[in-house]
Amino acid sequence: MKTNKKNNLLTVASLIASALPLMMMALPAAYAQPEDVKVALIVPLSGPWARNGELQRKGAEMAIDDINAAGGIKALGGAKMRLVVADTGDSVEKAKNAIQRLLSQEPNLIGGSGAFLSSLTLAVTEVSERAELPWLSLSYGDQITGRGFKYVFQTSPVASVQAATVLPILVKLSNDSTGKPPKSAGIVMDNTASPASFTKGMRDTGFAKYGINLVTDQVYTPPLADATSVVQKLRNTRPDLAFMLTTNVPDTKLLLEKMNEMGVGSGKIPVVTNGGHMGAPELLKVVKKEMLEGVMVVVANWGGKGDEKLENLFKKRTGEPWMTQDSLSTYGDMWIFKDALEKAGVADRKKVAAAIRAMDTSEGAAKYFAGGHLKFDEQGRRVGSEIVILQWRNGVPIPVYPASLAVAKPVWPKQP
Repeated sequence: MKTNKKNNLLTVASLIASALPLMMMALPAAYAQPEDVKVALIVPLSGPWARNGELQRKGAEMAIDDINAAGGIKALGGAKMRLVVADTGDSVEKAKNAIQRLLSQEPNLIGGSGAFLSSLTLAVTEVSERAELPWLSLSYGDQITGRGFKYVFQTSPVASVQAATVLPILVKLSNDSTGKPPKSAGIVMDNTASPASFTKGMRDTGFAKYGINLVTDQVYTPPLADATSVVQKLRNTRPDLAFMLTTNVPDTKLLLEKMNEMGVGSGKIPVVTNGGHMGAPELLKVVKKEMLEGVMVVVANWGGKGDEKLENLFKKRTGEPWMTQDSLSTYGDMWIFKDALEKAGVADRKKVAAAIRAMDTSEGAAKYFAGGHLKFDEQGRRVGSEIVILQWRNGVPIPVYPASLAVAKPVWPKQP
């Protein structure tokens, strides 16, 4: 009897010993960290638009860190998000090659954001759409979501909407400040997609609707080598309102310096610009703050009242003097993907896209976008998106419109 008991105990011990390695192998699998969820950021990191790409990257990286520090994607067992970055360079062809390479190298991407300049975004999204990869963009060009695509989402108001919205605001500002509306306008712009969209509605019907005569219309191909001829025509006509629509800092520098030299800068004529680069800290490194004083900037997004905590964290983390549209919008994009993944419950690009299409919320990622609501129409355009008007004051671009974000009232430059 004792011998049988001993044999039984030895048999059990032997079975446990043989099974133990298999059990130990199974434990790591059971408790392993879920696979990272990869999101792409494709922006210009070289060439004339590199500074904007850098600011977008800083916003995206901060968002990824914040999301992961808060527990990652809870619906995926705490999976971490991982940013995969690529450089569009300075041309449409380079941008297209960048997205093609990235899709080949990273087949598990669940979404992407970028590519700042509307022309580059158009090229990138031609490729991402075919891959059924959900894509978020703050680029302004109307055509981006005007091609019937199903996987492209524009968080900014498109350029034509921005233009139609800003004209009556500018007319009111002029009336309130001078007692009369502007009667003439001048345009100096590059020929990229966003300025073209921004001015189309103005040229077609906008100016006529408000009794404004377009007295000079100058279009150039970036980068600008010499600003003399275009600014000379602005000086000759001296409009009540000047639209300076560039898409990069070097062109902006040349134009502002020449406008100041010829007496048609913002202190003499109200100057209205468009785009996140016009609020970039980089401007102060190349242009004297006096040349920027009073310049108004129409953008799709910016931090203002109520956003102080996020801005302070961004400044502390990056060393930047303020958080621009580029950084804030791309920060918000990462949270959109986070919210969509929580809803989808799976790292599948089609289901993530469906979750983005179904969004209708003022919670979560919505608080990082002007207007505070996330909903996309059938074209992929954000419903109820608002414009923000900044004005340079003493070397800082501050929001002056809408009232919900404004930290000061706008000042309309007095013309001599």
